[in-house]
Amino acid sequence: MSISAFNRRWAATILEALTRQGVRHVCIAPGSRSTPLTLAAAKNSAFTCHSHFDERGLGHLALGLAKVSREPVAIIVTSGTAVANLYPAVIEAGLTGEKLVLLTADRPPELIDCGANQAIRQQGIFSSHPAASLNLPRPSQDIPARWLVSTLDSAMGQLDAGALHINCPFAEPLYGAMDDTGQSWQNALGKWWESDEPWLREIHATGVAVQPDWPEWRQKRGVIVAGRLSAAEGIKVAAWAKMLGWPLIGDVLSQTGQPLPCADLWLTNKLTDCLQQAEIIVQFGAHLTGKRILQWQAACQAEEYWLIAPSPGRLDPAHHRGRRLVAEISSWLDNHPPQRAADWAPELQALATATLRLAESRTENFGEAQIAQRIVRLLPEAGQLFVGNSLVVRLIDALAQLPVGYPVFANRGASGIDGLISTAAGVHRACEQATLAIIGDLSALYDMNSLALLRDTSVPLVLLVVNNNGGQIFSMLPTDAEQRERFYTLPQNVNFSHAAAMFGLAYQQPNNWHELQAAVAKAWQHSGTTLIEVIVEPTAGVDCLKQLLALVKTA
Repeated sequence: MSISAFNRRWAATILEALTRQGVRHVCIAPGSRSTPLTLAAAKNSAFTCHSHFDERGLGHLALGLAKVSREPVAIIVTSGTAVANLYPAVIEAGLTGEKLVLLTADRPPELIDCGANQAIRQQGIFSSHPAASLNLPRPSQDIPARWLVSTLDSAMGQLDAGALHINCPFAEPLYGAMDDTGQSWQNALGKWWESDEPWLREIHATGVAVQPDWPEWRQKRGVIVAGRLSAAEGIKVAAWAKMLGWPLIGDVLSQTGQPLPCADLWLTNKLTDCLQQAEIIVQFGAHLTGKRILQWQAACQAEEYWLIAPSPGRLDPAHHRGRRLVAEISSWLDNHPPQRAADWAPELQALATATLRLAESRTENFGEAQIAQRIVRLLPEAGQLFVGNSLVVRLIDALAQLPVGYPVFANRGASGIDGLISTAAGVHRACEQATLAIIGDLSALYDMNSLALLRDTSVPLVLLVVNNNGGQIFSMLPTDAEQRERFYTLPQNVNFSHAAAMFGLAYQQPNNWHELQAAVAKAWQHSGTTLIEVIVEPTAGVDCLKQLLALVKTA
């Protein structure tokens, strides 16, 4: 019997079962123990295979692919610390709901805890962060193939959101020519191999629990809060709110067009006292960005607080009294039609418009506040935007008004700066649309290995690195200046021209707004990636935000 040949058949069965569950993208890191899985994925024509030498970046690449495709994405890594490097992506997926299927190759049980090379305890390595974990046995013909496929189908059928960790031990030898070993084991699945259906279908009852008292609530004064939504959901929520005549406070990721822009500024103004008249707050989606929005959300005292999102869990850090409705947002909206009414708080529109005009007038100097405020002018037509974390996402949220339904993506679950370039690469690859990604300099340094993923792109991608020489979001902290620089902002005094050259990327460093616009416009005519670095005054963006907050508060 050939162990290597049966390892390959076992792995091929795993990968084929995943195709029946909607997996189309497989992200692969190099390694020896994972050879059976890698070769099986490469041979299966249903997959688009992606590779990267950095497992942390690989996990985030898969995360980006899953964000856009809204389908499960598989990841194959070898044993040892390669597995541990997937941890940040697993955490993010658990918070934001992307489906990741982790196929982690492992040493067989007899090589664990005995000093064997590259052998660690991989079972349960991700603790409670995956949605589910499956520890497969060593490949054996004594285990029916129907057990393997039905076990995988059951696990995938229950995966509503987050990561599924499938630990796959393989004994050596891992290499060798294929022979007939295990052919009858494989053939026992019969016509399954010629079909495209799962062996086992787990069907879970789905539906929207219609709120019977909605006809009464929709006649009252309400406020809508929009967190992270899809483009289609954002359009529907905006139309729904307009019909009701309820104020809509939209996050940068809501894709609602933010009909009341700059909410994170104007919520400090006394004119917002009218919001205290709200009898019901309805929130769609989670993970709000703006600090003032979160403060208002925590303090609001409406009779009812409803939160609608497809992922389970409370998703409300303020723990309001009300209803947590687990449902697809579009379906929920369809089942809870609005009743046309006039705006009950029209003064908010005037306040929001005046705040947006103030933001425009106070961001005339070139820098990250100006770029954030004018980000719409840089967006590609029929493209998409990926926004990094820390200061840049907060500035865009506070200062800009994004187009309704324009796709916006970010990692706002755990809000880390790890894996932002690789996530943007996955977002770009999933739909092959022109993509603008904007991140800070420390974020770029943190994931610089993943510039390798931006080579050889057939559709334009602009990676806009705003270099304020460190993590200047920490400039908002009331800490001693010397300690803040040493332990928080960590200025590195670097530029990214050499990084772009090392990975063969086009590079531009504009010095004013007109040069930036010209560089971006040129990049949209270029089929590959352009890294555009904007070097700005370190604290200018934070200072501008502080000034605007003070002006709006007293206006």
